[in-house]
This record gives sequence, structure tokens and C-alpha cells, in this order.
Amino acid sequence: PFCFFFFSVMVSFAPAPLLSALAQSSAVGFSGSRSAALVPSVALSVFQAVPLSSRVFVGCACGLDSAARSVFPHAVVYRASSFGVGRGSFAARSVALVRGLASCSAPVFVSFPSGACPPALVPSSSPSRCFAGFGSGSWASLAFAAGLGVPCFVFLPAGVAPPPLWGFVSLGGGWFSV
Repeated sequence: PFCFFFFSVMVSFAPAPLLSALAQSSAVGFSGSRSAALVPSVALSVFQAVPLSSRVFVGCACGLDSAARSVFPHAVVYRASSFGVGRGSFAARSVALVRGLASCSAPVFVSFPSGACPPALVPSSSPSRCFAGFGSGSWASLAFAAGLGVPCFVFLPAGVAPPPLWGFVSLGGGWFSV
């Protein structure tokens, strides 16, 4: 009974359109802050709503990636070390993750960035336009996923507004879709 109550309360943090998209998904990708302190508790409600049959795509970083890996031990983990060394390896890892997710039949991408979107970043199907040194891998991954037509959901911290040129739709409670 306690577990059921906990699950019910936690899932209530995720908006209905996200829950519906997750229920119909064959694959879910996650990105977010590398800081464990900035992983929102609402991420747990999303993790719990992912169907057992869905493939989960996640990176190798600390923070949100680590939290997702701990909840989904069978996740497809993209490791930067597989793509060389330095900052470019993280971008290459993220490009591969988003492409892998986008190749699935019913993908959903969920992101938990820790701050505002860099002003010059906009969705694009070109990885070089998204990963152009803007300084936010979470937002770059989200821009690339949206540019490839993957349904995307983002949870923004209090005080962070969605970028105006992306076409975000507010779902309430800090959630947006694009």
C-alpha cells in the first residue's frame, strides 16, 4: 500500500501529455544537469512512468544521467570515452544518443536542464548547428532531438523561461513540450 501511494503521488508531478507520450513510447532518452544537487525530484516521477517495454537512452555523466542509469540498469548508455577525448567527445556522445533514440519507432526525449537556453541555440537537424560550443549539452541535445522531429519534453527550474523561438507549449508546473 505504501509503495502504491508513493508511486501515485510521484507520478502526479508529470503532466498528462508527458505521461501519455511515455505510455506510447518504444524508447525514451534523458538529458540533464551534471550536478546531482540539481536533479529535480520530479525526474523520479518521470522515471516511474516509463513503460518496462521502452528502451532507455542515457549518457555517461553524473547528475541526471547517473540517476537514470541507477533506475534503468538495462539502459543503452552512451559513453563519451567511446568517442575520443576532450569536450568534443561529449558532443559526439550526445549526437549518437539522440540519433539512436530518433531511429526508434516511437521515441520521446525528456530533458532537465539546470539553466536557461543559450540565446543563439535553436532546434536543428544539423548536429553542428546544435553542438556549436554554446555551453549547454542538455539544451544542445534537446535542440537536436527537436530538430529531428522527436517529441520533446523539458522541465525548467523556477525562474527559467523557455526560449521564445522554439515553439514551446506550457504544460504547467515547469513542464514544456516542443
